[in-house]
Amino acid sequence: PRQTRRRKSLAIAYEPGQGDGAEPRRARWEPRDWREQLERIREMRRSRDAPVDDMGVQKCYDSSAPPQVMRYQVLLALMLSSQTKDQVTSAAMLRLRRRGLTVDSVLQMDDETLGQIIYPVGFWRNKVKYIKQTTAILKQKYGGDIPSTVEELVQLPGVGPKMAHLAMHIAWDSVAGIAVDTHVHRISNRLKWVKKETKYPEETRVALEEWLPRDLWKEINWLLVGFGQQTCLPVNPRCSQCLNQDICPAAKR
Repeated sequence: PRQTRRRKSLAIAYEPGQGDGAEPRRARWEPRDWREQLERIREMRRSRDAPVDDMGVQKCYDSSAPPQVMRYQVLLALMLSSQTKDQVTSAAMLRLRRRGLTVDSVLQMDDETLGQIIYPVGFWRNKVKYIKQTTAILKQKYGGDIPSTVEELVQLPGVGPKMAHLAMHIAWDSVAGIAVDTHVHRISNRLKWVKKETKYPEETRVALEEWLPRDLWKEINWLLVGFGQQTCLPVNPRCSQCLNQDICPAAKR
């Protein structure tokens, strides 16, 4: 019996998909009403008319470009999008693409010109520096392509965890984790989709990945970002228009 207990405790320590293939029997925590809340958010997002739907990063790259160029454009759009509205990021990417947006074209561009093109994205001066540094690394270390792992992506100047996970989703069509931005972070806390309140997006990512089924990881960013842009606003959320009003812990009724 003692050996059996030891084996069970080892099984619980495994990540899903590792170890001897047996899923731990211990019941996982999950939020109350989350499936119904999610289905109602899907209903509210059915029209796909939020800024992220028309001008998000997945719409900013040239889909007819060679795969390597497309992936580079995805990463650049993500770097520009930090603390910047989708409309501003989209416009900056359009201006860059008109000049032929490749690793080589950016390396040949002087900082002043790059700054003029991407202005007024948030923190544009810092982004000029990060874009030039990252692009040089991509040229030297990755043959002009972008890394294919989150671990390598976050080592690039100006690339954080959210950007890395979205780059994996969009550029590599690979789900390595949940991309958590301010919208996902805020809404997850309002809906109590985290066991205890989290202060930072990266904490929220870890908390969500502990219980949210993996097949939903890619969808959840797109759903919650648009929902946060239209209904669950940072200030004065439109609770009266929300289908989850009766089952949301944070609803102003």
